[in-house]
Amino acid sequence: MSNERLRAAIAARGWTHARLAEATNVDPKSVERWVNLGRVPRRRTAVQAAECLGEDVHALWPALQQARTARAVSPELVALYDQRADVSASMFVNLLAPARDRIDILVYAAVFLHEAYPRLNDLLTERAEAGCAVRIAVGDADSANVQQRGREERFGHGIESRCRLALMHYRELEATPGIELRTHDTTLYNSIFRADDEMYVNAHVWGVNAYGAPIWHLRRTVDGGLFDTYSDSFNAVWQTGRPVKG
Repeated sequence: MSNERLRAAIAARGWTHARLAEATNVDPKSVERWVNLGRVPRRRTAVQAAECLGEDVHALWPALQQARTARAVSPELVALYDQRADVSASMFVNLLAPARDRIDILVYAAVFLHEAYPRLNDLLTERAEAGCAVRIAVGDADSANVQQRGREERFGHGIESRCRLALMHYRELEATPGIELRTHDTTLYNSIFRADDEMYVNAHVWGVNAYGAPIWHLRRTVDGGLFDTYSDSFNAVWQTGRPVKG
């Protein structure tokens, strides 16, 4: 059975099979089979083709509307904790201490770490001196997003003062080679604590303080998986941050 909707979309665009094949990085014979035999491409290729043609992917290939089989458990999920309060400070220390290549911390404040483990700055300095690249992003206390989070969590100005306190703690590290400190004003959907291929992700729930929201422990085992999703998110926020100087 041919795919007449796809044939019409290609014609309306003024394209040829070869042009669509080039745009989607497939063989022209594949496009011919999509049109003439009604073959369904891989989902990623189908989405790309639909975007090129300005069409809805499910209108071109209704079969792709069928639900995928969900995995019961992600292979990268090591553990799930009901709330951050269930993860002790020593568990965070044990996450960071073995890091060899990279430590990334993305928070609004998370001053609980310094409060529960006063040697945190010493630990980060030791890791940096051992060649580990350390990046720390804390919330800008004056940003609208931080202030909105305070209202949503019924924390009021408390979150702003804790952002300033966190910056005060970390500011001691700004002159340490290998450690970078920035402030950010993004909407923080998750706090991230990464050490090489291990990561704690503290989800944020509307109206719930971070200590009462879940944490999942991830370990990177595949390319492009859940771990990389959060790692890419950190990098995106980092690019928006402002370096702390002086």
